[in-house]
Amino acid sequence: MSGPTQQTRRVILASLIGTSLEWYDFFLYTTAATLVFPKLFFPSLDPFSATLASLTTNAVAFVARPLGGVVFGHFGDRVGRKTVLVVTLLVMGVSTFLIGVLPGYAAVGVLAPILLAVLRFVQGLGLGGEWGGAVIMSLEHGDGRRRGFNASWPQVGVPAGYVLATGLLTIMNVTMSDAAFLSWGWRIPFLLSGALVFVGLWVRLRITESPLFAEVEQRGAKAKMPLVEVLRTHPRALLSAFTARIGVDVAFYTFTAYIIVYITGELGLPRSYALNAVLIGSALQLALIPLAGALSDRYGRRPVYLVGVVGAAVWVFAFFPLLDTKSFPLIALAAVVALVTHAAMYGPQAAFIAELFSTRLRYSGASMGYQVAGIVGGALAPVIALQLFESFQSTLAVSIYVVVALAVTALGLAIAPETRDLDLAEPTRPKAPQVGPFA
Repeated sequence: MSGPTQQTRRVILASLIGTSLEWYDFFLYTTAATLVFPKLFFPSLDPFSATLASLTTNAVAFVARPLGGVVFGHFGDRVGRKTVLVVTLLVMGVSTFLIGVLPGYAAVGVLAPILLAVLRFVQGLGLGGEWGGAVIMSLEHGDGRRRGFNASWPQVGVPAGYVLATGLLTIMNVTMSDAAFLSWGWRIPFLLSGALVFVGLWVRLRITESPLFAEVEQRGAKAKMPLVEVLRTHPRALLSAFTARIGVDVAFYTFTAYIIVYITGELGLPRSYALNAVLIGSALQLALIPLAGALSDRYGRRPVYLVGVVGAAVWVFAFFPLLDTKSFPLIALAAVVALVTHAAMYGPQAAFIAELFSTRLRYSGASMGYQVAGIVGGALAPVIALQLFESFQSTLAVSIYVVVALAVTALGLAIAPETRDLDLAEPTRPKAPQVGPFA
């Protein structure tokens, strides 16, 4: 095995392990926010209001993510990718561990949900800096013809983290009584994060700095104020990154978070139906996301991305009717196909967004565009879906909401160039003529 190939694989592995741990921490909270936190931190509210309040604290992290993207993006473009990735992993791991030891409302009253929201905010800061660094390190190492495939591996951290988080919570849930689970069982996966962080740190400390960033550093071309320069020189790229992500987030959190609320609250089914259905779909995404990334290397980022957008827009109208059957095989089918369409969008997304920005501004630009969209998309999606169903008593309103968000994503793809053939050293100069329906 040659040195560069070995190093590229090591970087991809470090990015995958690190992002998996970060998303494990993040999804622990998201899942617990629907299953545990309404009862533990908001016991004085009625079930609907408690769930809404819990999902609102969940949304706090999405507000923090752009701030994390700005802060860590600045240092990622100024100091280097590797150092920032070590720090973001520590931030996420420590905050998740502290959530695991947090007292409930019964012990400290209103201070409990306040501390919960603060720690969720810190989680958001860590994740806001994590994504850009992991994707860019994978993108900037290795063969330029495989950038879509390489950059897709940090995206695999999302389903990997979900599988790990949901799997552990499910084991805790089914192996103990409801009283024990609500009392202390849910804490075990959060506390485990403290040990897992050391694994991620060991891997990340062994990788080398991005060669493209090292070249920028050697030339003395580092940006003094990266975010200011991004806003001044890359406004269209920021708009495209922002809009291209919104629909992906809305669809994903409808398919994976709101499904739990809908199945348990509206259909009265065991929460295991929703958790296991999404678990199956997430397991399939472990292979489908890199496949979509590889296809984007062959056919282009935007065509593959658009296939997922159209697929999700169509499938959302079958998604809820399948849930309404109350049949687990059909519920699983609904979740699996939904997450297949998400994989088609999510696989090429990392390379597409990162390639929109020049090397000296890539960490700040990609992080900002990606994370700001998370507020409008992922943070609000479960809350808006909950409110729409409550207002209209129909899942059709939720489906239309998802389609509108996906239309915004299609617009973001339309206003962007095809990035597959761009030379990252000269980001505005394509290496080969553009081909395909988006040329």
